[in-house]
Amino acid sequence: MNKPLQGIKVLDLSRVLAGPLGSMQLADLGAEVIRVEAPNGSDDIRHWWPFIEEESTYYLAANRNKKSITIDLKNTEGVALFKQLVKESDVVIENFKTGTLERLGLDYETLKSVKEDIILCSVTGYGQTGPYKDLPGYDPVIQAVGGLMDITGHPGAEATRVGTPVVDIMTSHYVAIGVLAALRHRDNEGEGEHIDLSLLDVQVSSLGNIASSYLLNDHVSERVGNAHGNITPYETFPCKDKPIMVAAGNDRLFQRMADAMGHPEWKDNPKFVTNGDRVANRAELRALLEDVFTEKGADEWEELLSSHAIPCGPVNNVEQVFDHPQVVAREMTQEADHPGVGRMKVVRNPIKYKNINVKMESAPPQLGEHTSEVLQGYGLSEKEIAALRDSGAI
Repeated sequence: MNKPLQGIKVLDLSRVLAGPLGSMQLADLGAEVIRVEAPNGSDDIRHWWPFIEEESTYYLAANRNKKSITIDLKNTEGVALFKQLVKESDVVIENFKTGTLERLGLDYETLKSVKEDIILCSVTGYGQTGPYKDLPGYDPVIQAVGGLMDITGHPGAEATRVGTPVVDIMTSHYVAIGVLAALRHRDNEGEGEHIDLSLLDVQVSSLGNIASSYLLNDHVSERVGNAHGNITPYETFPCKDKPIMVAAGNDRLFQRMADAMGHPEWKDNPKFVTNGDRVANRAELRALLEDVFTEKGADEWEELLSSHAIPCGPVNNVEQVFDHPQVVAREMTQEADHPGVGRMKVVRNPIKYKNINVKMESAPPQLGEHTSEVLQGYGLSEKEIAALRDSGAI
């Protein structure tokens, strides 16, 4: 069965997470994604702890369904080889610092002269323009600069980084979206595109209602911990064993919650009748709720509240996540054979189609695993490949 992007060729120069996760989305949908690294490796993520059989689990999380070749882009013959591959490709993805491709002689205008309708997707910390364009940008720095840390954490406590590299992950989605739209534009208009993606831009765009409340009302949001600044009860509560998150987002849900918890009198308390009343008397309401929640375990409360259609769930650790019956039922892990690791398990792509099977066809590649195979597919002979290897170009 063909996949939607079958026949699309992507040369992936990107490293670490934002770019590789984006190209992995394209690979999952059927594109032939070819990772291009230096002969001795150029992706730091390969060396990040923890490891399984000398393979980084971090690297394994972002590179399924791809092939790996090595080309030295500081070698004249290597640059010429890369341009040869560009002639037969559709997309190039890179996340070097701004200006690096130009120094290598592989900037967009050069690539466009090689293939008129090539699509180049550049991912940087701060973008291709502006006073910060030459600075490196890493996820935690962007979380700080872009305002996410300042609104994350408890009141009066230290600003807090989100526990996953969420800016990289969000940016990876825009990599896939941007490339797909550019491919559609190419098919309609016959021209390529240079996509300029900035981690900071993505972070700023993700501020959502926080940004809107400032831009439209000059409201500067403050840290509220696990609570919601405008709704309550919409937060975590301690239970007998572990916390539970409850999201009673309107008056009707609060009334059902009061009944479920055995305190129907809360519904008629003038301090709690509307959400505005509850926000104004947040501390008093929370004290009452905490007293009741600590009487049972989080799973017990989830079962009881869910039976009354109250949105809620226990705060699970990662082990509990993958044991969760819904996660298991949705088959959110898949397995494939890896030459160094053996049978390995990864998180699957969350997109589920009726007619398209999105799965891990191949495990993340080892460095240079497919160099000969890929170059032969681009028309190079064994003799030409051997000569490139002897010259240090690959």
